[in-house]
Amino acid sequence: MKKLESSITNMVLVLVGVALITGGILAYVNHITEAPIKLQAEKTLADGIKAVMGGVQLSVAENDTIKQTIKGKEAVFVIHKTVDSNKQDLGVAVESTTGGFGGDLKVLVGFDKDGNILGYTILQHAETPGLGAKADKWFQKDGKGSIIGKNPNKDNLTVKKDGGDIDAITASTITSRAFLLAVTQAYNAYKSGHVDANTSATGHYEK
Repeated sequence: MKKLESSITNMVLVLVGVALITGGILAYVNHITEAPIKLQAEKTLADGIKAVMGGVQLSVAENDTIKQTIKGKEAVFVIHKTVDSNKQDLGVAVESTTGGFGGDLKVLVGFDKDGNILGYTILQHAETPGLGAKADKWFQKDGKGSIIGKNPNKDNLTVKKDGGDIDAITASTITSRAFLLAVTQAYNAYKSGHVDANTSATGHYEK
């Protein structure tokens, strides 16, 4: 019996040792990859902002984080205010997240000074494979459900099945609703002013 207890103790010690070594390796790998991942994420966002604002030369003058309570849940919107080379206001690019068919759907939407949609891109989705890519094209300027040039304050940005003006993605009404809701909420956050805004540190970077 003593031999068995000793054997079990040794096994536990070995397992603990392996866990500690494995944890150390994972921590090290995470440390050396953290910076490159962060840089890539920043580049992706910077490229996205330029794209949704019409591809013009611009810089981000200010970043605001706005928190709103929507249907009992806290929603966070990040608003990137953009200016041209003469520091003239171009409008904003807004990060907005809603729940899609398979999980969170995060979009980046560009608005001009009057609230008209300049462009958008999908930043994150958990939809059926291929559906996210379809959503990234369906609502573009040449897409069947184009929202480019529309203004959420004037146009009914809901699917036609719900009485709106937008053609839903074929056989994907739920995803279409989630996308359009994200766009509308992005606009509402932008137009809500800065009464409830928590201004973050300003990040300036040229495109």
